[in-house]
Amino acid sequence: MNTIAVILLMLRASIILSVFAIGLKATFADATFLFRRPADLLRALLSMNVLMPLAAVAFAAPFDLHPAVKITLLVISVSPPPPILPLKALKAGGTEAYTIGLLVAAAVLSIVVIPLSLEVFEEFIGISLAIGAGEVAALALTTIVMPLLVGITVRRAVPTTADRMARPIGVLASVLLALSAIPILIGLSRATLSLITDGTILSLAGFSLAGLIIGHVLGGPEPENRPVLALATASHHPAVALAIAHANFPEQTLAAAGVLLYLILSGILAALYLSWVKRARATT
Repeated sequence: MNTIAVILLMLRASIILSVFAIGLKATFADATFLFRRPADLLRALLSMNVLMPLAAVAFAAPFDLHPAVKITLLVISVSPPPPILPLKALKAGGTEAYTIGLLVAAAVLSIVVIPLSLEVFEEFIGISLAIGAGEVAALALTTIVMPLLVGITVRRAVPTTADRMARPIGVLASVLLALSAIPILIGLSRATLSLITDGTILSLAGFSLAGLIIGHVLGGPEPENRPVLALATASHHPAVALAIAHANFPEQTLAAAGVLLYLILSGILAALYLSWVKRARATT
């Protein structure tokens, strides 16, 4: 098992624990919320799975990017929202039902959406992609759907115990995330810096900003949902993106470096966006 494989394993463990901790504070009604509100679900699908892939193509086209970086940009656009979404969204004023429902709906639908989108992208970039529906399904189910449902089940059976468990499990997930991020930051620092001068940083930053705008506009009539969809559209599951990048470019560090750079840029832009949302609410 090489270093990248170990990092991916730690990253997945962190994500599973993080989602499990979220499930310990959620309900089945939260998990199915968006499936019971088709208008909200359609807006979310349009934002995350139609307009964002189109934006990825638009931002990749003007620059002479490395094929691995171009793939990274495209696969990021179809990866589901990250498990950390509820933490950011709830701080932004989003409701728990809409936030959890969006996370679950995106993870379940990604089983179909990602393989179909990658087939379309193959025509655009001219490179065969080596990850199929089965791998995507396994990743989405094991890192989001199953741990969330297990957490919800535990809460339903022993709510007091679930409340006590949620925080320490969340802390453990954060520790694992930090441990998995450190070697990535160190090992890929030179490769990441090499991307700054060839248009990659402009493409990734513009793509992330487009996601925030698209999600905010399509968030619907309820103001509290707009930041949630904005964050979900601009933020993406790192394990899914890294898995697709690693499956296609196992020896190419630029693909993983592109994912890392996007996570940094999107995190900065998301923080600025949330600051703007808070100021806008304070003045109304």
